[in-house]
Amino acid sequence: MSKVLVLNGPNLSRLGAREPEIYGNASWADLVSLVENTAAKLNLAAEVRQTDSESELIGWIHEAIDSSSDVVINPAAFTHYSYALRDACAMLTKAKLRLIEVHISNPHAREEFRHTSVISGVATGVIAGFGIDSYALALQQLAKS
Repeated sequence: MSKVLVLNGPNLSRLGAREPEIYGNASWADLVSLVENTAAKLNLAAEVRQTDSESELIGWIHEAIDSSSDVVINPAAFTHYSYALRDACAMLTKAKLRLIEVHISNPHAREEFRHTSVISGVATGVIAGFGIDSYALALQQLAKS
């Protein structure tokens, strides 16, 4: 069974209460349940984590490298400016591990500053705009190979 770290950046623990017109009504617990259930059906071992700390998120990427785990990441606000996170993600993909960047909303349909991702250039793929189903789609892709 392949291990996948499903990593989430700032404010994602507030799903359901934070701007439901953008992020939907699903709660953090709904997201965790969706990921765990989808992973089990796909014979993947998924561990879901969330942090508001850039350094903790980077540490988790290092952990993924050391344990040879693929990563699904929603960097949230760090998407647009965290070069430190990008560098960690680049190490992950250089180690031949897969990194799928996900977003609940479609950043390209939002404010202009959200149109740029510093992570996408080192990601294996990007899935955005499908609500929390973006995570299920990412897991399905990881299970294919």
